[in-house]
Parts: sequence; structure tokens; C-alpha cells
Amino acid sequence: MNLSLQPITKQNYEAVCELDVTKEQEDNVASNMWSIVESKFNEGYETRAIYQGEEPVGFFMWVKESADKVSIWRFMIDKSHQNKGLGRKALELALNEIKQDSNTKVIEICYDPSNPVAKDFYSSFGFNEVGMDDYNEDMLAVIKLG
Repeated sequence: MNLSLQPITKQNYEAVCELDVTKEQEDNVASNMWSIVESKFNEGYETRAIYQGEEPVGFFMWVKESADKVSIWRFMIDKSHQNKGLGRKALELALNEIKQDSNTKVIEICYDPSNPVAKDFYSSFGFNEVGMDDYNEDMLAVIKLG
């Protein structure tokens, strides 16, 4: 599995915008197009295309919320590439990149609390649930570093 994270560029943004989740997942993630726009107008927003070989198969966006905290806001694998282990490898790559900043002490992610797959998936990476988010809509889970 030749998976990598690549910057969003003039050459690949259209292909990344065309990636889509299943109908059932649409309420759980914002569109890649909207996320790319957000990243261009807000400081500290990082976007990456998830590539398998030469093909974009997914998307990440994380936000540096403070000097020591990063929040993963967007993470998706295209519907035609799901259930192949790509999400697991991609999250591993993203976490490794985020951890390169030695100031980062907390990495957080939110997900639908009624999604048992999400809880098990994220906890397998060391995310621990800490309660509902500020809007009382999603479960907040964190990894504490150092």
C-alpha cells in the first residue's frame, strides 16, 4: 500500500474536491471544497490530500488551535476506496506529521457519539474520550503527548 499525504495544490485541488463519501456519511463531514476554501482564509489550517500511488483517495484538514493543541477537523476516504485499510494508514501518517511540531501537546478529534466504529477506530490510535464538544453534538477525544 503506497499511501502518502500531499499538499493541496493548483494541480490536484479539483480531483480532491471530487472525492466523496457514501450517502450515509454525508452528514458527518463537510465537503472537501468548503474545507479547502476555509484553509485558504484562516491561519493555522493545514490540508492534505491522501494519495494511493498517484491517485487522490482522501482528504485531511487539521487546525492549530493554540501553540500546543491541534484539532483534526476533516478526515475522509472516498467511497470507492473505503474498507481497504487506507483510513488507518492515512491517520497514522497524519498523526506522525502533526507530532513533528514539538510544541504540540494535545491532538483532538470529534465524532458522532452514536458511531461505535469511530470510537473503536480512534481509540486504537490512543484517542481517549473526554466528553461532548462545546456544542454538545459530537464526542471529543484527545491524545495527550509528553
